[in-house]
Amino acid sequence: MKNVLTLLALAFGLLGMSQILATEEESVPICTLGGTCESQTWGVDAATIADYPAPNVNPLPVNEQRLYDRRYRRVTTPVDIFDVPNGNIVGGLPAGFNFVTVLNEQDGWAQIDTNKWVRADALNTDVALSRFTGIMLPEEPLPYTVAWVLTHLRAAKTPGGAASDANPFLWRYTLVSIYSTVEVDGWRWYQIGEDQWVKQTQVAKVLPVERFDEIDTERWISIDLYEQVLIAYEGNRPVFATLISSGLEKWTTNEGLFHVYIRYPRTIMSGADGLPEFYYLEEVPWTMYYDNDIAIHGAYWHDGFGYRRSRGCVNASITDAAWLYEWSAPEFDFSVANDTGPAIYVYSSGDYR
Repeated sequence: MKNVLTLLALAFGLLGMSQILATEEESVPICTLGGTCESQTWGVDAATIADYPAPNVNPLPVNEQRLYDRRYRRVTTPVDIFDVPNGNIVGGLPAGFNFVTVLNEQDGWAQIDTNKWVRADALNTDVALSRFTGIMLPEEPLPYTVAWVLTHLRAAKTPGGAASDANPFLWRYTLVSIYSTVEVDGWRWYQIGEDQWVKQTQVAKVLPVERFDEIDTERWISIDLYEQVLIAYEGNRPVFATLISSGLEKWTTNEGLFHVYIRYPRTIMSGADGLPEFYYLEEVPWTMYYDNDIAIHGAYWHDGFGYRRSRGCVNASITDAAWLYEWSAPEFDFSVANDTGPAIYVYSSGDYR
């Protein structure tokens, strides 16, 4: 029955999204390099941009306490685990993508759990406590699509053009509005300012989807694998959006309609025992499982949000993951056995290239 509902949800959900994209497609002019792109003026005028110079959204404040309440360390080599410094070996970690949290340090040893110590020189601070946060969305729909810049850049002066030193330097994660769209040789170019154009691969757009009947919770989440954007909704209204990192091609994140079925403020994640892809991650924060062993959770080991890079899970910054964890709480009834949490709708708004 669940599989039938998932297929129905995909059908209704993708139909709603295709209608949004079709509307956008109808209004997108097409030009070619060396031709109409250079011979015509595209986009909205300076006065229009001056009336709405920046997206009317509020970034979520960085949660300093939660961001720095652990000392995360990467394990650089295979290690033995001892019960006390120079004591008995009680376990070990093979080579892999391994991270631990340090509780205490003593004479060249690091305590990683109760009665668990490793040599401190096997650890380093190769972690990435991202200060990126998502945005709270206003009640009224935004006049223009909001997006994040994904790389440090200077925009081109024309669609399809080269980066221009005449345009301001934009840092990664800068919020921009998309005022106009032009297709150049099969790629979309977005106007983000006066004489400022960026290629579609340089930004991630917030594209809310319409709620469909199979979404049976008041609070629910959509995850756009194409844009790498997660949006939280209350009823029909999008209230929060952020960048995520979903699964790489080898470990794709499944599309479909799911529900959060269990969650943990901190949990250990481990897998691929005996393989080169082995990983062990201590105290993964603010974890919500929704598709077997796939979860939305905070990631302290990278700052690459907006790009695919996980082994199937949906990575978010620690601040964002904590917000989602607490925001979703009203959907759980802990007095009901096996109660499920918010609906999670995972889809792709475009074809990944």
